[in-house]
Amino acid sequence: MQFDPSENRICQLFRIEKPVIQAGMIWASGWRLAAAVSNAGGLGIIGAGSMYPHILEEHLREMQTATDRPYAVNLPLLYPDIDKHVELILKYKVPVVFTSAGNPKIWTPVLKAVGITVVHVVSSTKFALKCQEAGVDAVVAEGFEAGGHNGREETTTLCLIPEVRKAITIPLIAAGGIGSGRAMFAVMALGAEGVQIGSRFVCSEEASSHINFKNAVLNAGEGDTQLSLKQLTPVRLLKNDFYKLVSRAEQEGASPETLNELLGRGRAKKGMFEGDLSEGELEIGQVSAGIREIMPAAAIVEEIWDEFLTTCSQPFKSYGTVKA
Repeated sequence: MQFDPSENRICQLFRIEKPVIQAGMIWASGWRLAAAVSNAGGLGIIGAGSMYPHILEEHLREMQTATDRPYAVNLPLLYPDIDKHVELILKYKVPVVFTSAGNPKIWTPVLKAVGITVVHVVSSTKFALKCQEAGVDAVVAEGFEAGGHNGREETTTLCLIPEVRKAITIPLIAAGGIGSGRAMFAVMALGAEGVQIGSRFVCSEEASSHINFKNAVLNAGEGDTQLSLKQLTPVRLLKNDFYKLVSRAEQEGASPETLNELLGRGRAKKGMFEGDLSEGELEIGQVSAGIREIMPAAAIVEEIWDEFLTTCSQPFKSYGTVKA
């Protein structure tokens, strides 16, 4: 297997050198991280889900001075001020928008009418087909291993990607459990044309996630994350006191209203941005068990890319100890 960027639809669609996309993670993905990934030849994404409109505008201004390369904004469709976010995306001529957590039919025509490339994140073949029908340009199929908000199907990435590939004709990006070039090779072999990576970039120098949260990720082991809050919106959390509180409530049959009250407001900010490792919500993927170093974002891109190319040329070579 050889890689040719001129034949890769994701590289062509986004006008990037490497089909490595940084996920738009709340409280981690500001302009510094997004610019660093874009400048390294991938596609950086500003995570707008945790930003008020005036904060997003600040990040868009900074982004346009920090890079002249393509970048994207992640837009959760359930965001209460989504119309204001869309106004800013149009004002600053953002080239690519990744949508999630909602119906892509609502905003895709609006964005595409002005030439914006639209990608939607899904967790099943059913929703991938709906996205294709809605006219999106590409789909991110995210497996059960992923951090943050997730699908109820609990389908793993290695099972999801080949099924989605068989179902749709538009470009496909894989996400969930991908933290190395070898993992990238695996999902590309199954039909993906690019990868979206979150957890590795949480532990980048440029990520706005709190150092306490980064260090907690570095110390995570196998089984230290769990998919929770399925009665609301499923989310994969690092186990801490808040997770234990949620888990106990779920085991006791708590209603969605009770869980909402328990979740309250600002839990994610408290944990991931302010560094409260006890009471905060800590969203991270299963691949955290293999992350042991905080690195510059560009170095993460290069490490993944170099290992991917090596694996393409020597797919059955033994690498010994895994370094995620």
